[in-house]
Amino acid sequence: MLIVSNLTKQYGDNLAVDGVSFEANKGSVFGLLGPNGAGKSTTINCISGLLVPTSGTVTVGGLEVTREPKAAKQLLGVVPQELAIYEDLPAIDNLKFWGKAYGLRGEALKARVAEVIETIGLADRAKDLPKTFSGGMKRRLNFGCGVVHKPPVILLDEPTAGVDPQSRKKLFDLVEEERAAGACILYTTHYMEEAEYLCDSLAIIDHGKLIAQGTVAGLRSQLGARDVLQLNGKFPQQAGREATGKLVRAGLKDIEILGSDEHSLTLTLSDGSEHLSEIFEALSAAGGKVTETNLRRPNLETLFLLLTGKELRE
Repeated sequence: MLIVSNLTKQYGDNLAVDGVSFEANKGSVFGLLGPNGAGKSTTINCISGLLVPTSGTVTVGGLEVTREPKAAKQLLGVVPQELAIYEDLPAIDNLKFWGKAYGLRGEALKARVAEVIETIGLADRAKDLPKTFSGGMKRRLNFGCGVVHKPPVILLDEPTAGVDPQSRKKLFDLVEEERAAGACILYTTHYMEEAEYLCDSLAIIDHGKLIAQGTVAGLRSQLGARDVLQLNGKFPQQAGREATGKLVRAGLKDIEILGSDEHSLTLTLSDGSEHLSEIFEALSAAGGKVTETNLRRPNLETLFLLLTGKELRE
C-alpha cells in the first residue's frame, strides 16, 4: 500500500532525508524509528505531500504522490505530532470538520463521527471544548480526526508524545484496531518499547539514512547473545582501550567499546553478567574507577546502540 523509493530531501547543505526506501503493507504496522532530528517527520511530510521531495518517489495505493497528489491524499490519514485540532470547537465538531474535508456528507458523516467518538473514548465529552481536555484526550481526538474518513493508509507521527501511561495504552488499542481492520500504518517513534510492542516490521533511521530494516524478530536476532554494559565513574584516557585489550588477550574475544569518555564507558559482549568481575579488575588496573553499572539484555534499544554508538533518545 505504501512504497517509498530512494527518497531524498535537502535543505541547502542539510540532507535531512538521504536515499530512504521501504515498503509497508495493508493490515500491518511499519515502524520508522530514530532519535529526534533523524529525519522521521520530514519523511512523513514527504509521504503526505506537505513537502516535495528533492528526489525519489512515494506511492500510495498505486498513486504517486507528486504526480497525483489529490487522489493519493484521499487514501491517507495523517495524525501529526503537532495537534491538528481546533481547541475552541467541540470535539464532535472537530470530527465533523475533518470528515467533511475528506468528502463525507449527510448520514454517512453522522454515522462515522458517532462511531469514531465512541471508539476514541470521548462520547461523554463530545460537546466539550478540547481546550478543557487532558493531553491524552487531545491525542485521542487528534487520532480520531486522522481516521474519520476510513483511510487505507495511516501516518502516525509520534502519536503518544507527552501522554500518560493510561492514554498511551488507549492509543495502542486504537492502532491495533485499525491494523485489524486492514489499514496500512506507518508509525514513527523514538520509543523502542513502543516499536517492539506494536510493529510487525520496522526501519531505523539516523542522520537521514536507514541503518537497519526488517521484522522485529529478525532485527533482534542480529544481536545474538550480546549484552550492553554501561559503566559510569572515572576513566582516564585510554583506560577503556587498555582494559579491553587485556581482556581480549585473556580470551574474552568479542568485547568491544561502543563509546567512552572520562565519566562513562559503554561495552558490548556476550554473557556480560559472567564477566563483570574480570572487567572491573582490568579497569582498576588501568586506572579506572567504576561507580555505577547497568547491564542490558539484547533488545531493539541495544541494537540501536550497537549500530550508532548512542542512545535512541540522544
